[in-house]
Amino acid sequence: MTDARTAIAIVVVSYGDPSILLGNPALRVGTGWRVVVVDNLSSTENRERARSLAGTNGWDLLEPPGNLGFGPGANLGIARAVDGGCDAFVLVNPDAELEPAAARALFDYVLDHPDSLASPRIVRPDGSTWFAGAWLDMRTGRTTSDPAGPAARDGAPWLSGACVASTADAWRRHGGFADGYFLYWEDIDLSIRWTRDGGRLEVLDDVLCTHAVGGTQQTPMSRTKSAAYYYYNCRNRLLFARRNLGRRARWRWALGALRHARAVLLRGGRRQLRRPGPTIGAALRGTAAGLRLLVGPGGAEQGADG
Repeated sequence: MTDARTAIAIVVVSYGDPSILLGNPALRVGTGWRVVVVDNLSSTENRERARSLAGTNGWDLLEPPGNLGFGPGANLGIARAVDGGCDAFVLVNPDAELEPAAARALFDYVLDHPDSLASPRIVRPDGSTWFAGAWLDMRTGRTTSDPAGPAARDGAPWLSGACVASTADAWRRHGGFADGYFLYWEDIDLSIRWTRDGGRLEVLDDVLCTHAVGGTQQTPMSRTKSAAYYYYNCRNRLLFARRNLGRRARWRWALGALRHARAVLLRGGRRQLRRPGPTIGAALRGTAAGLRLLVGPGGAEQGADG
């Protein structure tokens, strides 16, 4: 169990209007843990708001000069917490709501199981489950959250980066988020490496986190996602293949790239498939960029290229 001698932290990567963070009870004053907020620069006005909120709420604010993306931003915030002496941390999305008791349960679990990467059960605002574990079919690159599906039986488990907890020592051993993804698939990459290196992934089904799914990557009053959502989901599936698969498996994933792009587009509704537009263009550009990374020399070392 955590006690007054255990240093713990909540880490958040913020982009856009930082006032959304005020909806997260785990970030409020008086919880007893450190809060590290990384403000990925979106505008001068939002940076000023972040400074004001950090001052009012006692947050440790990091101000990178640009938008680092999710993984590098998370690594930066976690490094600040660890360098400040934190033994464990919870990383949580800016559009999530985590009660202090739930955060405490996550801290207690990873401190008692120090080589585990742990996730709560993540629910939508209506209470329905959004995430309670997922699997990746390493043969095809398809993901599923259906525990009865073939990927769940034969695939590799992974945890969503929307809310995860770890000890500082385990995070260092497993290397944190890999560079180059910018958005999406960095949590799958981390999960695969974590278990490959002997660590465990755990979903604490009785610990809940509420997530306004798509709150930072969805057009208001519409299912349509942002262009960045489509681009990086298509691109990064193939970057993952380049970094984690052998040559034969990479080609199987490449052959399924357009089918994957269509599936990603359908997450924003079928209307987008009826006519060309910026969303289809983003998915196609992401697919093309991913294929270049997959087959080109040195692709695994290339960074984000929006």
